[in-house]
Amino acid sequence: MDINEIIRQVTEEICSKYGVAVSAPAAPAGNNAADMAKYIDHTYLKPEASISDIRKICDEAKKYHTASVCVNPSYIQYVAQQLEGSGVTPCCVIAFPLGACTPETKAFEASDAASKGAREIDMVINIGAVKSGDWQLVKRDIEGVVNAVRGRALVKVIIECCLLTDEEKVKACTVSKLAGAHFVKTSTGFSTGGATVEDVRLMRETVGPDMGVKASGGVRTYSDAVNMINAGANRIGASSTGKIVSGVTEDEHKCINCGNCKNCPTGNVEIRPKLY
Repeated sequence: MDINEIIRQVTEEICSKYGVAVSAPAAPAGNNAADMAKYIDHTYLKPEASISDIRKICDEAKKYHTASVCVNPSYIQYVAQQLEGSGVTPCCVIAFPLGACTPETKAFEASDAASKGAREIDMVINIGAVKSGDWQLVKRDIEGVVNAVRGRALVKVIIECCLLTDEEKVKACTVSKLAGAHFVKTSTGFSTGGATVEDVRLMRETVGPDMGVKASGGVRTYSDAVNMINAGANRIGASSTGKIVSGVTEDEHKCINCGNCKNCPTGNVEIRPKLY
């Protein structure tokens, strides 16, 4: 069957059901804040990240026993060395944060990262191709990365929900599944919005129970993490791991994506609000 016909059928089915109560995996019974670490990709993706910053998050990940440490490719070999024997997985982003490079470039970058120790790859989808409805290109883009790291690393596809309509989100998730990816992921945390319960629920409904869903961007507290897991996420991207595993339920400075960080009471001056 033609890929466009498959996408059309899935989209019609999901969109017709969305808005009706859907089943989503709940947090395990008796789950406590400390147990949340096993869901978390402990993340540090700032461009100004220093080696001491990366060493610190590796130490934190080993302390909390997180699922992974997620960094930019230039640090993945160092992270793999730091995490060796810890049970924490080395993870890195590819084509981050825009996703606008060629499939060949993404495949090479992913293969290089895997050769340096990455065991999970978070690639950014070609958002422009999604907006153009060029699903053949979107599929080839993802398949190139999946094939480049097959047997070496899992692949998560960042679809950047804040830039897509619900219909485009369903289609992007469907193509990610067809292309052999292991997860779909909500956000880079560097665009106009982060993870929402509604998006996670829609993504889970689209991909079904056997594919991963990662909620990333703005998940800062234990309450945030529980809400995402109850909506269907089985992985969380966060830099506020300490707050999450210590049971913090409210963030004293919750980002509302106002675009006015220069007036933020924390004193941070950034062009865009920080979602991670």
